[in-house]
Amino acid sequence: MTRPFLLGLTGSIGMGKSTTAAMFAEEGVPVWDADATVHALYAEGGAAVPAIGALFADAIEGGAVSRHRLKRHIAADPGALARIEEIVHPLVAAHRAGFVAGAAAMGARLVVLDIPLLFETGADRALDATLVVSAPPEVQRERVMARPGMTGQHLGRLLARQMPDAEKRARADHVIETAAMEPARAAVRALIGRLVNAHA
Repeated sequence: MTRPFLLGLTGSIGMGKSTTAAMFAEEGVPVWDADATVHALYAEGGAAVPAIGALFADAIEGGAVSRHRLKRHIAADPGALARIEEIVHPLVAAHRAGFVAGAAAMGARLVVLDIPLLFETGADRALDATLVVSAPPEVQRERVMARPGMTGQHLGRLLARQMPDAEKRARADHVIETAAMEPARAAVRALIGRLVNAHA
């Protein structure tokens, strides 16, 4: 069984990453979502719940991990994040490996891995290529400020925690502009064709 080509997808907040991931899925490409995986691990019955509960009993609410309570622990204890990551990262990696194996068994030749902190966490080193989605700063700001409860100050804090867009673009193997959706969709289709043909 041939392993599919693994394409990492990332982009700063408001750049259209989720929309682009959906475009790949609409073209029949399996898409693994890192954020959705963590949500599932933290949900009631999720694989991370018992271990997180053993670490911070009050972080479990209604049988699920409370992200709000977990953030309080991280803020209060400098070592808390590392201990949480020791629990969560292996579970995420196992889920990703299972997803890729399942896609391979179904004959997929390309798998997209949607990872918000792709470069920041070094996850790009395990992939065959990387794709960054990008849009002009004014488009990014307009999209993010349209979200409920968003303020300029909050946006500034979010951007400060992320690798700058210019650096992501410089490190990426492929870049798709998302200021307009139809050209972005055409670029997605073209990239799928190139990658599948090159690695047939």
